[in-house]
Amino acid sequence: MGNVAAADLSKIVKAYDVRGVVPDQWDEGLSELFGAAFVRVTGADAIVVGHDMRPSSPGLSAAFARGAARQGADVTLIGLCSTDQLYYASGHLGLPGAMFTASHNPAQYNGIKLCRAGAAPVGQDTGLADIRALVESWSAAGTAPKPAPAGSAEGTVTERDTLEDYASHLLSLVDLAGMRPLKVVVDAGNGMGGHTVPSVFGRLPVTLVPLYFELDGTFPNHEANPLDPANLVDLQARVRAEGADLGLAFDGDADRCFVVDERGEGVSPSAITALVARRELAKHPGGTVIHNLITSWSVPEVVREHGGEPVRTRVGHSFIKEEMARTGAIFGGEHSAHYYFRDFWNADTGMLAALHVLAALGEQERPLSELVAEYDRYAASGEINSEVDDQAARAAAVRAAFAGRDDVTTDDLDGLTVAAGDWWFNLRASNTEPLLRLNVEARDAATMAKIRDEVLALVRGGA
Repeated sequence: MGNVAAADLSKIVKAYDVRGVVPDQWDEGLSELFGAAFVRVTGADAIVVGHDMRPSSPGLSAAFARGAARQGADVTLIGLCSTDQLYYASGHLGLPGAMFTASHNPAQYNGIKLCRAGAAPVGQDTGLADIRALVESWSAAGTAPKPAPAGSAEGTVTERDTLEDYASHLLSLVDLAGMRPLKVVVDAGNGMGGHTVPSVFGRLPVTLVPLYFELDGTFPNHEANPLDPANLVDLQARVRAEGADLGLAFDGDADRCFVVDERGEGVSPSAITALVARRELAKHPGGTVIHNLITSWSVPEVVREHGGEPVRTRVGHSFIKEEMARTGAIFGGEHSAHYYFRDFWNADTGMLAALHVLAALGEQERPLSELVAEYDRYAASGEINSEVDDQAARAAAVRAAFAGRDDVTTDDLDGLTVAAGDWWFNLRASNTEPLLRLNVEARDAATMAKIRDEVLALVRGGA
């Protein structure tokens, strides 16, 4: 049984996953209850479980497996894996899955990403709230869940290695036959990229320069969060020192991939989204491509230019995956470097996006900076966070300031988006912190800076 009070579940069961400090907020006893509840809610007779390199991951995942098996489900343990490797196993085996990871969070954190068979996401509205309710009831009562129904046996727990099959599947989805030799620096950030990259890249004409491939959930070199520019500094320096063709950075559970060109300059995830969309549309003419509302204008432009249908969504993987399923989209991309593929059960895989970049670069002779220039058409601010006392009041002040202007449109799909002919911005409130997040894009840098500074003055200027 868990030692953590039921009331604390409100702090660790998030919108799309479970995440918190171990053992203060959750422990192996509570993980066992989550395993039992997962089987009860999904009705699964078999599941697959994997984990990252965090010190607490083996124990937590084993406890989850015990809880699931005691409810009669057969459990396949795939051991150390990336999150997209767990999605592969869920899709290939046709089983609900549980991935133990806290992604890019610090070492004391851990979490569970859950999916139904075929890597379909589990969130608050698709089972996670029911799982939480069951765990709370058992924890509050201080009793273990009843075992499998009378007459049925406890489930088995077996181990299976899926790494090579995962690599083969990804390599089958991209034409890499005509690729020229490339020198690639990869920063795994001591995360699961150090586990998956050698198996995938080992079959390619790639000279791999590994950076922080040692699996170490204490993250001794830097946070495994490439969204923070500070965590790309080592990669950028190494790309320049090696004269490499490009650099790649993966986050802790290796489901996101960031790209650095031959000059050591970051390539925006919007440019990567546009590049991959073009390649996927060549395979699936006329297909639908999903993009969230703070990706660049260049993404829907490129999609239309190549005969596709762009669909704009809210920020967040659950919204992307819902739209992928609803529209039958072939691909989806986010500004945060999450990339989703119909050929990968609509799930996100940074590794597959990386293979597309290698293929696009390797099939022609130009350097990466020139290759992506056609997809990087506008001046962008990047995401700017402002701590505010009253998110709603500050957003309302911004809305009022722009509402009456000529040729300005607004929408509320996700936060406040304001657009004109030469610029747009989006202002969104964080769900977990007293922050407003601003993204601005314009046709030139001067206009972008002007709009950025005007909005920030309203956000940060007080009443």
